[in-house]
Formats: sequence, structure tokens, C-alpha cells
Amino acid sequence: MEWLAYLGIGALVGFAAGLLGIGGGVVMVPLLVFVFTASGIAPDQVLHIALGTALAAMVFTSVSSMRAHHAHDAVDWKIARAMSPGMLAGSFGAALVAGFIPTRPLAIGFTAMVFYAATQILLDLRPPGSRDLPGAPGLFTAGAVIGAVSSLLAAGGAFMTIPFLAWCRVPLRRAIGTAAANGLPIAIAGTAAYVINGVHAEGVPAMSLGYVYLPALALVVSTSMLAAPLGARLAHRLPVKKLRTIFALMLYGFALKMLVGLW
Repeated sequence: MEWLAYLGIGALVGFAAGLLGIGGGVVMVPLLVFVFTASGIAPDQVLHIALGTALAAMVFTSVSSMRAHHAHDAVDWKIARAMSPGMLAGSFGAALVAGFIPTRPLAIGFTAMVFYAATQILLDLRPPGSRDLPGAPGLFTAGAVIGAVSSLLAAGGAFMTIPFLAWCRVPLRRAIGTAAANGLPIAIAGTAAYVINGVHAEGVPAMSLGYVYLPALALVVSTSMLAAPLGARLAHRLPVKKLRTIFALMLYGFALKMLVGLW
């Protein structure tokens, strides 16, 4: 039943990502926490393992998404390269710090960020373009902030990168493609930090690499990669506005239930 749950989580995450562009972590982490808790993983490690596993899964989905957007010439590689060093630094640093944060404060911070992402999805918030792109130091700083927040949320950063680039007058199509490309450095750096943090941690289950639980990773990735194209195809046929509302309400519920359970 535990492995079937991972397959179901992967299918839901992939479908939501393809349909609505929702970062996998905001959906995956609360659901992984439920399954990990039911399977007996130590309560003081369960959220860290869920975050590490979700970031590791994002490495695979980011590669697929980046290739798809690059094929449609939707990635501004000049911007992506300028933001990537900051994203690597921010993601790695935040994930290292997260390993030393107790479960309850980490759960509060995660829930607050999920509420922000869900509200953005619900209201479809997109700031109007009002300024030009900053120089290299500004893009590095923006990348570091986005990478740090995304690492703590186990998300690809699109929920922050796209509004930032749109605010800087980058066309929406290229902002989405560039955000997809920048999800990869966030995922790689964050995963590395969670692996390092969890190598000597107590209460980590067998078949884990640090805070990455390998059976869950393999099963979640297998179905999410299959479900994402289906969600993308249905995005042009289904009432996306209503689905955004449903998914946003689901995220509110998942995050609250996770927080109450961990408390």
C-alpha cells in the first residue's frame, strides 16, 4: 500500500504540473509526509526526508521540462545563466540550514510558503512589467533569494521566477521557459545539501541516501513523468480556471493537515 501511494502521488503531481504549472513540491511534500508518517518514519525526520525526496524528484522533472521549453525556443539562456549561480548558492545554503531546523518551525515556514503559492494559483497573480532587467549582481541576488525559498519549499522556483521576470518586462512565454530551465540548478543544489545533512542523521529509513528516500523517489518519478504530458494536453480542453481554484483549495487543506499532524 505504501508503494501504491507513491505511485498515486507521482501521478497527481505530474498531472498538476502539466495542467497548471504547479511546482511539484507544494503538492508532493505534504502527501509524502502523510505516507512517511503512516509507515513509521521518525516524526523528527519525516519533513526533512519529504523535502529531500521531493527535490531529488525535481531533478528528473526539471530536465524534462527544460528540454520541452528549449525545443520551442522559449528559454532565454542569457538570463538563465546569469541567475543560475545565485540559485545554486541560495538553494544549497537554505537546504543545509533546513537540516538543522526542528520539524515544527520548518513545518510552519513550509505551510506559510504553500499558502503563498496557493494564493498565487487561486488568483492567477502576475505583476505588470514595470522595470528593466537588473545587471549581473541583481540577477545573482534574485536567483539566490528564489533558490533559497524554493529549496525550503522543494519547488522549482517558477512561482517566484515567472512573476519576477514578468515584472522585468520579459515576455510571459520566455519567462515560463526560463523558469523551467532554472529549476534544475535549484533541484541539484538542494538535493545535494539534503543528502549531506542526512548522511549521519538518526531515524532515517533503510534504502535512503541522506534525506532522500530512494523507493519513494523512483516510484514518484515514474508516474509523474507519465502524467505530466497528459495534464499538458488536457490544459487546452478543461476549464482551467475552475481547476486552479480546486487545486489551490487542495493545497490549503494539504498544508494545514500536515501542519496539524506534525504539531
